Amino acid sequence: MSSAGPLTVGTAGHVDHGKTSLVRALTGVDTDRLPEERARGLTIVLGYAPLELPSGRRLSVVDVPGHERFVRTMVAGATGVDAFLMVVAADDGVMPQTREHAVALAALGVDAGVVAITKADVADPARAGAQSADLLPGCELVACSSRTGLGLAELRAALERLAGQVTSRAVRGGPVRLHVDRVFTVVGRGTVVTGTLWTGTVEEGEALELLRVGRGGMRVRARGIQVHDESVSRAEAGQRVAVNLLGVRVADVRRGDVIATPDTLRETRVLDCRLELRDGRHGERVQVHHGARNVSGRLAMLEEATGLWQLRLEAPLFALDGDRLLVRRLAPPDTLGGGVVLDGHASRHGARPEILDRLRDLARGETRSSAPVRTTTPHPPATPVRRPVSSAAVAALEARLRAAGPGLLSEAQIAAEQDALRALQADGRAVRVSGRLYAHAEVAARLRARIVELLEREGPLGLAAVRDALGLSRRSTQAFLEHLDGQRVTRRLPDDRRALLHRRAATKAPA
Repeated sequence: MSSAGPLTVGTAGHVDHGKTSLVRALTGVDTDRLPEERARGLTIVLGYAPLELPSGRRLSVVDVPGHERFVRTMVAGATGVDAFLMVVAADDGVMPQTREHAVALAALGVDAGVVAITKADVADPARAGAQSADLLPGCELVACSSRTGLGLAELRAALERLAGQVTSRAVRGGPVRLHVDRVFTVVGRGTVVTGTLWTGTVEEGEALELLRVGRGGMRVRARGIQVHDESVSRAEAGQRVAVNLLGVRVADVRRGDVIATPDTLRETRVLDCRLELRDGRHGERVQVHHGARNVSGRLAMLEEATGLWQLRLEAPLFALDGDRLLVRRLAPPDTLGGGVVLDGHASRHGARPEILDRLRDLARGETRSSAPVRTTTPHPPATPVRRPVSSAAVAALEARLRAAGPGLLSEAQIAAEQDALRALQADGRAVRVSGRLYAHAEVAARLRARIVELLEREGPLGLAAVRDALGLSRRSTQAFLEHLDGQRVTRRLPDDRRALLHRRAATKAPA
């Protein structure tokens, strides 16, 4: 169970599936505030609303665009959320942006969520529900209608249960970090910035630093603070916050800048990371999303088996160890995946053994040996230090993964064993197959060999044919095929069949 601290929930889902209408039905707030949005019936920028749950607890809701042209905006909203509300229309089912948003959320480490099957008054929600269960196993599904009110009480109750399972950022401590996603002027008050408070507590009158990429820092002061249009004396991490900055012109601030405790952040252009990318290539130019900012950079593979990469950026970010980020292909635009920053201020280097050893240790949660960024505040680190996991816990989870076989275990089923899971992954004994599904590495290797053998013998096959030939469930078959797509063993053809990418990749020893 979580503490009942502040939480931010982000919407996700395909365009026209009713995200904004659902938020309006739940909160009474129309998050489409721009005339263009209302005229077109299309969300373009991030919207925000407070959601009061049956218990009286209040959550912050970030409503994101669903159109593929605004994926960057969606990601900027998703980087600060603690849980998601995936919206899938009953008459459409799971669509391309549903899948891309799911990939983005998983890459950002946003694993907890509820699926709302909207438009249940105009179509049978069963098909969309089954597809959503395959895409997001373990998530509670609620059929509802924004127009008639069907299922809204059940959806609020599901969100209440979700909030009880998520730990608020407020308990983690750390310096103030607010990634600016809006800046505007209020007559008589001056410049106001908004964003989700990632870490720390900001208080009225507090001295802060405005960090501006390539333009230097500025000392500022929080003249006033609001949370969902209500003035407060302090705001905690996990809340949507508006800060009135004293002595700052609106032209001094841009989206992607950061408000922080002074002397706690500095620019970086080289990041050592652990990434899960379904089709990343060494030397490939990509778009990296962090906070409310995105920059171009190149991928440098360090160790494929453990997912160790270096990101070499063309413009700086303000990143700390433990931060999550997203990686997208530039052309054609596509979300490749993402992961966690291991060393936020690395130097350019190759895959030297001593460096790989250090990064593997960091991936296991061990403390970095080099000096941290200077801090003048008494706050604890932004990223909690993980306690060592017992060998018995690791062995128990490994036994469960072996017993599950190709049936897989979802993150919901092993929610209390995340430290053991990380240890198994670091040692190469557990693998993330697809989305939030995990298998023992030996099971994954056997299934890989069987699928490769089948495709070599029969040629390109659809999901149903692979499922029947191997005697697997549809969920497991889809997960393993997506896993092999990501490893570039197979490729998905336009007619939704899988073919071997090429013989060398297919026969390569499993990672």
